Amino acid sequence: MLNLLPGFDRDCERFSRRCLLQVGGLAGLGVSLPTLLASRELAAKDDTKPEVNCIVVWTRGGTSHHDTFDPKPAAPVSVRGEFGVIDTAIPGVQFTEIVPTMAREAKRYSVLRGWNPRNGSHGTADQWVMSGRRFNPAMAYPTYGSVVSHYKGFKSVLPPFVQLGGNIDRRYGGGTAGVLGIEHNPFEMLADPNAKQFSVRDITPPQGISMKRVDRRRRILAKVDALQRQADLQPAAFDALDDFYKTAMNIITAPETKTAFDIESEDKKLRDRYGRHKFGQSCLLARRLIQAGVRFVTVTDGGWDTHQNNFSSLKSSRIPPVDQALPVLLEDLEDRGLLDSTLVLWLTDFGRTPKINSASGRDHWSSSGFAIMSGAGVPRGEILGETNEDGGRVAKNEYFSDDIASTVYRKLGIPHDLIVRAPDGRPVKLIEGKPIREWM
Repeated sequence: MLNLLPGFDRDCERFSRRCLLQVGGLAGLGVSLPTLLASRELAAKDDTKPEVNCIVVWTRGGTSHHDTFDPKPAAPVSVRGEFGVIDTAIPGVQFTEIVPTMAREAKRYSVLRGWNPRNGSHGTADQWVMSGRRFNPAMAYPTYGSVVSHYKGFKSVLPPFVQLGGNIDRRYGGGTAGVLGIEHNPFEMLADPNAKQFSVRDITPPQGISMKRVDRRRRILAKVDALQRQADLQPAAFDALDDFYKTAMNIITAPETKTAFDIESEDKKLRDRYGRHKFGQSCLLARRLIQAGVRFVTVTDGGWDTHQNNFSSLKSSRIPPVDQALPVLLEDLEDRGLLDSTLVLWLTDFGRTPKINSASGRDHWSSSGFAIMSGAGVPRGEILGETNEDGGRVAKNEYFSDDIASTVYRKLGIPHDLIVRAPDGRPVKLIEGKPIREWM
């Protein structure tokens, strides 16, 4: 059940009556809705620069650069693998044959072949790549979306940071707000937007509970509160509680919320183009959320840790949905005039080994990989950097995860010298590295 005031249910003597208002479930959130809203009062920033939003595609597990965007057709078969290569829309540039749409639409984005992740471990990768700060076991650095939530706050009634899917390794705080506090964690939506009866359990009343019934419960609650307040010794606490409670109710009842998640209202032909699968419909939903006022959306996809059956897995299940949906997302954003104000990234844990293992797989590789970026002024149709003959190390234009982060933050208008306070009061610098100058 979605308890709009979860922090207070522990005190059954004082606040249990507020449990009268329960309209859904928070199991997928990982954070209470009112706590998420606590940052709203801090959100007023005078920013005269054009607003830039962001969509990150995170393929959890480590997507092989060899078998997608950095093939080595002249290498021995033990390195180049089972896939042939095809020409792209960029003269002289080839991708593997399993990304035909990405190859055909290569002028819509740029590829960083010069990424050195400097890490080959799961969990650590989710923390490092998605924050841009070198892994520190003593401190969880906040992910991009949490920094955006902290610095810019709400733009509409919807949360500033939404995560679609649960494919992020959280062992070391990856994909979370870390030192910024749980109020800046993502609003997680775990439901499949491709499902026939898609609904968002945290903002949609359960079956049998109409919004009229929710409103009736709210009126009853107000009467109970009026009686309780007369005897309560902490009226200020109630006042603060009400601010968050009202905003939470606004999210649930606002027409904008229903509209943003109403993916059924999309043109069926456009939905088909994105792909009738979870990844494709998640990309479409990400676009809708950006349109509705969400600042940052992370689309997650799992199953990319291909230690075995790398080639069959990539060809049959992992690559096709992404190859279909990602180019359509870029085209859709551009057609709607949103690409100039929306940064789109494809990030993953790390690269995979040049040498194919005995299980027809590739293992973790810490010194080379790829990243893809488009929108918000990023030059399109460029291949930046190159790796050596077996793809094992960067040979030209080497950049690191902190450089990608610095580029993202610069595009989003977040100052490079941003300092926040850890829970113990010490200052924490959030951004290191240098922007990727070729993409600025």
